[in-house]
Amino acid sequence: MCFDEIVPYEGQPHVAPGSAVLCGALAAAAVGKKIAVITKMSPADENIVEPMRQAGIDVHIIPAAETSYMRVVHPEPDPDVRHMFHRKNAGFFRIEEMPEIQTSFLHLAAICDREFDVPFMQALHRRSFDLSADMQNFVRHVDPATREVSFVDVPAKQQIASLLHRVKLDVVEARFLTGQNDLETAAVQFERWGCRETLITEAAGVLARADGKTYYEKFSNSSLVGRTGRGDTTFAAYLARRMDHDVADSLKFAAALVSLKMEKTGPFRGTLDDVLRRLATRHV
Repeated sequence: MCFDEIVPYEGQPHVAPGSAVLCGALAAAAVGKKIAVITKMSPADENIVEPMRQAGIDVHIIPAAETSYMRVVHPEPDPDVRHMFHRKNAGFFRIEEMPEIQTSFLHLAAICDREFDVPFMQALHRRSFDLSADMQNFVRHVDPATREVSFVDVPAKQQIASLLHRVKLDVVEARFLTGQNDLETAAVQFERWGCRETLITEAAGVLARADGKTYYEKFSNSSLVGRTGRGDTTFAAYLARRMDHDVADSLKFAAALVSLKMEKTGPFRGTLDDVLRRLATRHV
């Protein structure tokens, strides 16, 4: 978990709890899945996880000296153009800090490259977890002097991909990591590196690559007021559905859910029935 200070274009700054964890966990819980969150933060800020606990999510806090804090500045009307600064950092996760858990899927969702490293992932892999990760965990590099976040290539990307069953990227991250603008070509590259399923989001929709096949589903949203958290929500919805459905169905489900989420601010607050109705009418 973290605090997000959002500075909108020609708007008033505001601070609120955020992170990939919040959007993803709430979306998966809303459609009926049992979710646990392991987060590293200051116990003094424990109140910010209350919305997840109220949603029935088990929250495990690894104590840290401070809670991560991200400042996001939008210098122009386009919501995809933003400058980010990682002002505070709770620190890297260590395997010896992890609670004992049993889970179908374990997903690593960070806001930058100061949370998960390769030795931690290798230790999880040795424990035989069905592991997935968001590549923003590694592509978003924090300058140690200025704290500004920039997008960079990741030297260990092939090693990281080989440790994962599933990976999530957006179109910008895919370009930095593979040098490709074409989503399918980028997904094939991750397949060659050893990752079995790849999801890549873009403004119009989401692509999945699995078992040598490529799938694509357009979003059906009528508004972008809830654009923040699009990728995190998409992947969480995909994982939730993927527990008992195939790739094609899970992709449609994820696109339907995140389309509803983008039509309202904040994390997804709908129901499984809401998603199934959108699925039946707009994602057949």
